[in-house]
Parts: sequence; structure tokens; C-alpha cells
Amino acid sequence: MTKKAQSLCAGAAVRKEMLSALRDRLGPQQYNAWFGHGTAVTVEDGHVRVAVANPFVANWIEKHYAAEISAAGEAAAGARLAVVVTVDPELSGELRKRQLDVQAKIVLRARRGACRGRSARAAPPAPMRYRLADFVVGQSNKMAYSAALAVVNGSAAFNPLFVHGSCGVGKTHLLQGICNAVSRTVRDSQPAAWRYVTGEQFTNEFVQALRHKQFAQFRARYRGLDLLAIDDVHFLAAKKAIQEEFLHTFNAIQAAGKQIVLASDAHPQMVGQLSAQLASRFIAGMVVKIDAPDKPTRLEILRRKSRGMNLTLEQDVIEYVARHIRGSARELEGTLFKLAALSSLEKSPVGIEMARSALADHLSRTDSALTLGDIEAATSAFFGVTPADMHSSRRTRTVSVARMVAMFLARRNTPMSYPEIGRAMGKNHSSVVLAVKRMEKALADNADLLWSGVMGRKTMPAREVSRLLENELS
Repeated sequence: MTKKAQSLCAGAAVRKEMLSALRDRLGPQQYNAWFGHGTAVTVEDGHVRVAVANPFVANWIEKHYAAEISAAGEAAAGARLAVVVTVDPELSGELRKRQLDVQAKIVLRARRGACRGRSARAAPPAPMRYRLADFVVGQSNKMAYSAALAVVNGSAAFNPLFVHGSCGVGKTHLLQGICNAVSRTVRDSQPAAWRYVTGEQFTNEFVQALRHKQFAQFRARYRGLDLLAIDDVHFLAAKKAIQEEFLHTFNAIQAAGKQIVLASDAHPQMVGQLSAQLASRFIAGMVVKIDAPDKPTRLEILRRKSRGMNLTLEQDVIEYVARHIRGSARELEGTLFKLAALSSLEKSPVGIEMARSALADHLSRTDSALTLGDIEAATSAFFGVTPADMHSSRRTRTVSVARMVAMFLARRNTPMSYPEIGRAMGKNHSSVVLAVKRMEKALADNADLLWSGVMGRKTMPAREVSRLLENELS
């Protein structure tokens, strides 16, 4: 045997032992998700080379598993091995080929009658409005978009995928785009079974099932899905019975190896009165935030939307709108609708003067600075109350703590005076002063804040509450 052949045999033996050690360190679920399919691992010349299908997976493995790979390699080889992660586009084709081979075998078994007795699935839902191909990708959303593509390509690593961000930044677009893409795949010899609902729709269906004693039908509708996408999942907060039912649905789908995708206005840990079991399951998967679009993304959104509306805009008009409308894609679209309407009424093209005149009022009301409304929305979501509760005369512990924190954050992060905050929240000047002083003392003393709700008592250091909320508002 040549020296090269001996080296290859030794490398293969070390590789086998290293992968076994890596499986033990990560557990079978994480190992299979990242290294069991579509990943090639070789050991040679003192290096562990990990080849993956795309840059997203490469970055994730480098960030989260490089140390584990190195430790497993050292345990197998008796010496430290350098870890190198590379991208091999051919692996994507190989992964797809294996998936198609599996599907072909399933179809063949079905034709032979091996699937007799399996209950027929319901007719697939109608296609959704949004497609992934139409999603404008930028710095603010590329991580979420890459994760969505990974889900469509069958990656089990992002289960569940939890997307969060403020209104109008593209969460619904991603969820519906995933559903449309998955609807074109074949699983178990039939089109993939998927369902897209909002948190409110899931709640309403649960209530109807409870009222008409149709729990069997309700559970069958959800628990046999290949993909469940729930938008506005924060709507389930403070609804204990519905959260318990959704927890069982979640467990059943995930246990079957199927995919769950969720969207919310806030991070799972920021959704008040969400059960600890659900919150822990949400953060066990991939949690990714979509921020408001940056200027290059806003420019591209305006170009695409205006083309779709057959609205001709000069570059200076597009630049003007992108520079001043810094919120969501929905705000940009609304601005284009207004410009299109004015252009039609005045029977003239949209010029920079028309844009300035038409949008003067709109721009004055869409200042990108943090507002009291932003603070109230984030704080009420965190504590599981509503802004109306904080404006009311209610003095329950939870409402009082939420009101105190909102007043403190408003004073610290906005130019509003004590009287202005008081008027906006329906309180007097002295109430705001007292609330701010109480919060400042809690921060100085590193004291805990205590509140309660339908999910029981909660406690958290005041500094941690302030940090979480300010991160959410940044």
C-alpha cells in the first residue's frame, strides 16, 4: 500500500471516529440537521474540511459548531485539527437528487398499493398572494430570507422558524412565499399539505370547535400538515386554553418531522403572557428579526412597486421618497398609491415638486424618531396588557408596572416633558414624575420587577426589562 493510500485510510478512520464523537456532543437531532444531509466532511493533512451547499449554512456552522468540530477532531486524532468550512455548490444538486429519489420511491410504493388505507388529504389551499421571488432582499432582511430559502429546500435546522419585526417589514410576505414554494413540492406521493393562518384565525377555529364539539376535525386539520405557518402568533398571548391546544399541535407536527413557521411583532421573550413552554419551543429553533429597510432596499422596493403599478417616476423622485420615508415597505407602497392618484387626477407625470407638495403632510407624520406610541406598543406586548390599559385608571400590579416602565422609557428616549407624557397617557404631571423616580430607584438598586397574568407570576430584574425593551425599540 502506498503512503498516499495509507494516509487516506487513516483519514477515513479518524473521520468516522470524529463524526461519531460529534454526534455524541451535539445529539442526533442537531447532528442530522447540519451534518447528516448535504454536508461532506473529510480529514486530511491535519485539517477537518467541511463542505456545504451554500454560504448561509457555511456561516452558521462556522459560528455555532466550529468549536465542537475541533473538539471532536482532537478526540479522534489525538491532536488538534484545523477546521475549514467551504462552499461546494454541487452538494445542493446532490441533496436535491436524494430528495427526488426518495419521492420517486414513495410514488412507486403508492402505485403498488403500499399506501392503501391512508386517509386522503384535503384539497390544497389556493395560492397565497406573495412569492419569495418578489421579495426585495437587503441588509435588514437577508438573514430571514436565507432562512426561508433553507426551509423551502428541506433543511430541518430551522424548525421552528420564528420571524419577528415591526409592521410592514415583510414577515407576511416571507410566510406566504414559503407556503407557495412548498405547495409545489411532492410529499408522500401527494402535494405537500400546508396551511397558512393568522393567530386570530387559529383562535376563532378553536372557539368554533369548542362550541360545536368538533375537536377531532380541528386537530386533524392541523396535525397532519407538512407545513404550518402562523402569522401574528402574538395574538395567542393571554389565552391559556388556546396556548395549550397550540402547544399540543406544535408538538405533534414537530414530532412528525414537519415544519413550523411563525411570525410576530415581537421576539418570543418579549410577548407578554406567553406560556414558558411555547416560548422555549419558539427560541429552540431559528429566531430572526427583520428591521426596517435601509436606503438601498427602499430604493429597490420603490422601483419594483412603481413598475408593478405602471407608474413612471424619475430617479430624483424615487431618491426623495426613499430619503424621507424610512419606515416599512407598506409605508413606501402607500406613498406610491398617493402619488399615482395625484398623477391621475392632475393628468401629469409625477415630478419632484408634486412629490414635495403631496407628501409634505405625510412626511411630517412619519418622523423616524422613536415615539411614545412605539414605546407603548413594545411595553404593552412585553407585559401582556394593552396601551388602553396603561391609559386607564386600572391599578393592578401588571398594569401599574407596565405604565411605570413606559413612562420611564418615554422620558429617557423622547424629547417629551413630564406634562406631555402625562397628557398623552391620561395622567397628571406628578404621576409621571413618581413613576420615573420609582423605575430609576429600581435600576439603581438592581431590584426585581414583579407582575402577574393568566400564565402566573413573573419576576425579572429592572435592568434586564429596560435592556430588553430598549433593544426592541432600537
